[in-house]
Amino acid sequence: RLEMRPFGVKVSMIEPGYFKTMITNVENLEKNFHSTWKKLPEEIRRSYGEAYLKKFVALLKVMQKGFNTDLSKVTNCMEHALTSLHPRTRYSAGWDAKLLYLPLSYLPSAVMDTV
Repeated sequence: RLEMRPFGVKVSMIEPGYFKTMITNVENLEKNFHSTWKKLPEEIRRSYGEAYLKKFVALLKVMQKGFNTDLSKVTNCMEHALTSLHPRTRYSAGWDAKLLYLPLSYLPSAVMDTV
């Protein structure tokens, strides 16, 4: 963003929370994770353990329940950034981006890591 300023280009960042899309589709993600897991060297799989993969997939399934389905929240941010006379530097779309990720970004890294 700052690198483009000398060229007169204003860059706005759209920072969405979790939305239900094909990218966040848990079935697709799970399939890809298992495929990648099988390709890992045995030493790495042993290091992490099969339980790691199972917990990760289970967490995704829980998180999926909170994914937002209203993509217009993201596209509205994009529209504003593109058409506004004075667009914002950052746009946070979705409740989780506004209430969780944005406030966390202001905390010291050690506190954020703990949370």
